[in-house]
Amino acid sequence: MPHDVAAESDDTASSGKKGSSIMRALTILEEVALLGHPVTPTELNKELKLPKPTIHRLCATLEAAGFLKRALDGRRYTVGPRLRTMALSFLHTEEQQVLMRAVLERISKKVGETANISVPDQNRMQYIDRVETRWPLRVQFPVGSHVPLHCTSAGKMYLSSMRPAARTRLLQHLTLEKHAANTITDVNDLEADLAEISARGYSTDNEEFIDGMVAVAVPVLGGEGRLLATLSIFAPAVRMSLDSAIGWVPDLRKAADDLTGVLMVTDEAFDTLEG
Repeated sequence: MPHDVAAESDDTASSGKKGSSIMRALTILEEVALLGHPVTPTELNKELKLPKPTIHRLCATLEAAGFLKRALDGRRYTVGPRLRTMALSFLHTEEQQVLMRAVLERISKKVGETANISVPDQNRMQYIDRVETRWPLRVQFPVGSHVPLHCTSAGKMYLSSMRPAARTRLLQHLTLEKHAANTITDVNDLEADLAEISARGYSTDNEEFIDGMVAVAVPVLGGEGRLLATLSIFAPAVRMSLDSAIGWVPDLRKAADDLTGVLMVTDEAFDTLEG
């Protein structure tokens, strides 16, 4: 049976000092989250400088508890489901929900189309908030819905923000399923598209996920330029051309800056755990 992190035999475990097992475990989680890509315990220890048996033991404990999980290669660790759930809970406080909704409603009203905020969830994107257009012709996805990475503006925005080596590893294991006529299903073509997205700072979905629908997404950035979430608009091509959607990018970027202020954790106790 997995042992509790808090039960590690460290005399200072209840003291709150940096040397306690609890603080060591939290520091490991913080470092994995900040790095943003899978890492081995040895790589983690370059910064943490813990005894080798300690970091391996704590990583195994955090994995057993669901806060970390093994990457596809079985050697490295990445963010686990419980840590993702915890992070999302920070985004769903009542105050943040009200503020996010205000930003979404403002941009949706200005554009006249659906706007949504998405976050990466393993090999998909998840909608954490969404304001639907009032037009009768629309595609509805409830909050909590998941969409693919390779053919949505939000997913491609996230992929373009990844470190190249980590993105290549992910794409090697990602099924590039064809969802619409323009879905990119060749990994080399997708890599080229992602390079363009990274250079220009916004992504598009040109009827790649759903036939007849277009979308544009911009990143919502946190500390050190890390992607916290994406902000997208989504519309039928008969009502808004892709070029018209791209024309809203400056407004989307302004709204994304507003969202950064909402999503960044400002409490002193969590100021190193933003996003």
